[in-house]
Amino acid sequence: MTQATDPLLAWREQFPITRKSTYLVSHSLGAMPAGTRARLAEYADAWDTRGVQAWSDSWWEMPITVGNLLARLLGAPEGSVSMHQNVTLAEAIVLSSFDWKGPRNKLVCSALDFPSLLYLYEGYRAYGAEIVRVPSDDGITVDPERLAAAVDERTAAVCFSHVVYRSGALVDARPVADKARAVGAISILDAYQAVGAVPVDVNALGIDVLTGGSVKWLCGGPGAGYLYVRPETRSHLKPRLTGWMAHPEPFTFDPGPMQPVDGPFRYLNGTPAIPAMYAARAGYEILLEIGVEAIREKSLRLTERIHEGAAARGWKVWTPRAASKRGGTVSLGVPDAARACDELARRGVIVDWRPQVGLRVGPHFYNSEDDVDRALAEIEDVVAARR
Repeated sequence: MTQATDPLLAWREQFPITRKSTYLVSHSLGAMPAGTRARLAEYADAWDTRGVQAWSDSWWEMPITVGNLLARLLGAPEGSVSMHQNVTLAEAIVLSSFDWKGPRNKLVCSALDFPSLLYLYEGYRAYGAEIVRVPSDDGITVDPERLAAAVDERTAAVCFSHVVYRSGALVDARPVADKARAVGAISILDAYQAVGAVPVDVNALGIDVLTGGSVKWLCGGPGAGYLYVRPETRSHLKPRLTGWMAHPEPFTFDPGPMQPVDGPFRYLNGTPAIPAMYAARAGYEILLEIGVEAIREKSLRLTERIHEGAAARGWKVWTPRAASKRGGTVSLGVPDAARACDELARRGVIVDWRPQVGLRVGPHFYNSEDDVDRALAEIEDVVAARR
């Protein structure tokens, strides 16, 4: 396709890495927009010329003002999204609100959640939590009805992924969120592998809490995680993992006890990652201009092309074929995926791999059909050579 038939290719020149490689790994690290350099220069200039005054100029408010950009991508109201270093920390802040020694001490999660979060959940056993991991029969998909069935009146929180990181399978969040609300539990959705590739509307999902990060489809780089809390839920969650930025009057330096503000700063703690927020803005602004619906339409077209190419070559595919069941990634069960990934990188085709599901290929809006076709051909050649 050309720009005439695929208008999103006009954005390709804004991502320099696409000129020197076939970059199909945006599910792991999105390509850097050219504008990010200018954003980081703004940060350096502010620090250099304004010094400590940069805090009152804009830095203090940045976890919320940058969060407001993301709120637009999530269909969320202003002031409901705050910026944090990563998803693990963001979820830990929310989970610190619960009394795990009380009668409502169950945390329900999926066995296919990202390991960093599973480690976090398991840590709450020491505080009295009962951790229930809902298994997956196929190791690919999460059954939302089965997850919802595990949620009961003893459940404090149910935590799960919107898109499974290994397989790219899309999980319907609504049945889980509805069940959680019906029994008085909090629903926490990890949307890291969804936002930027799949349209996400927090109101349509009915979710209480959503976390994610900017490393992947948002093309915002590391250190810019985010946390959405439903306004109606906010007053019910009082984090123990907190800090002075969450205090109603932080510059009184009140020694406590802490009473967090009932506003967007409620889930902040200590000094935020200011450079990461500068870096992340360029990617957010591009996605807001394009619209995630247009990105999703193209993503489905390119990932279907990968499915077709894999089927023609007889490769195992770990990602669901139905458009309504998959995110932006296709996992190809080719042999010796780790070595194949290294060889592909030497040839200028950048993908990644995960245990049990092989190579992960993730085209984004700046990729072309030629990128996909070249990657499939190179994978075929690598696989044939290894045989």
